[in-house]
Amino acid sequence: MANSDEEEKIFDISFDYDGKLYQGWADPSAQQNADGRPRSFHVVLNNVSFGYLSFTNCNWKINEERPEGLTKAVSNEIEKHFQL
Repeated sequence: MANSDEEEKIFDISFDYDGKLYQGWADPSAQQNADGRPRSFHVVLNNVSFGYLSFTNCNWKINEERPEGLTKAVSNEIEKHFQL
C-alpha cells in the first residue's frame, strides 16, 4: 500500500535527554501558520504519545504535562528538521 502525502510528512526524531535515549516521530499538522510552517506536531517518543507541540508567541507549548527540558529537547529536534 502506498503512503499518503500526510504519512510522508512524518519524520523521525532521536535524542538523548537526562541520560536516556528517546526515539520516535513527529507528525506535522496540515494547518499552517502565517509563514507556511505547520501549526503543531503530534509527537510520539519511545512508543508513547508525548502530545501536541505548537509554536505560539515565540514559545513552544505542549498540550500535556511534560518536563520543560524534555519539551525543549523535542522542540530542538523539530527546529533542526525544519532548520528554524
